[in-house]
Amino acid sequence: MGYLQSIMGKNEQTLFVTRRHWTVIAGSLIGSVILSLIIIALAVALVTPSSGLSLLLLFLLVLTLGRLSVAYLKWWNEQYIVTNRRIIQIEGVFNKHVIDSSLEKVNDVVLNQSFMGRLLDYGDIEILTASEIGVNKLEKLSRPIRFKTTMLNAKESLGRDEDLHLAAQPATSEKSITALITELAGLRDKGLITEEEFQSKKKELMSRL
Repeated sequence: MGYLQSIMGKNEQTLFVTRRHWTVIAGSLIGSVILSLIIIALAVALVTPSSGLSLLLLFLLVLTLGRLSVAYLKWWNEQYIVTNRRIIQIEGVFNKHVIDSSLEKVNDVVLNQSFMGRLLDYGDIEILTASEIGVNKLEKLSRPIRFKTTMLNAKESLGRDEDLHLAAQPATSEKSITALITELAGLRDKGLITEEEFQSKKKELMSRL
């Protein structure tokens, strides 16, 4: 079971998962690759296998590749998720940091895209909520339009489900009251309660409709 699945609630479904755009780490990746190639070239051209300088260059190469791996893992493990109940932000490779906002608390969503953002499909999203934080800004999010539309559609569906639930409650109460009146009529027919008692209870139950 993945970490995301472990924090999901009962009947909660993942609708969309995205990350920050690859341009966020492009500079670090390109810089690390170029530096690694320079170190390798120096090692081949200037150093003999037994020299101390070769060990130093090897250490620098390992350090560079290590930093590259850490940057990539941090980027990959930073996820932005829309479920049918909330918006979840997960950060961290080993130590996880999770921020979530209920769809019910979302008041508005603002999308900002530059010209390059439209070309490469990234943008900034501001989620305005009723919580103390107020605004949650997600910068350089990949596929921001789909993220926004999925979130708004999920919020609309959540509200519609609540309306259906509330609409179903009176019908359920009516059925329950009808069943109780039927049971009282049976008791009356068996002589266990009087007609006056039956009418009194029936009137009380009918007043709840």
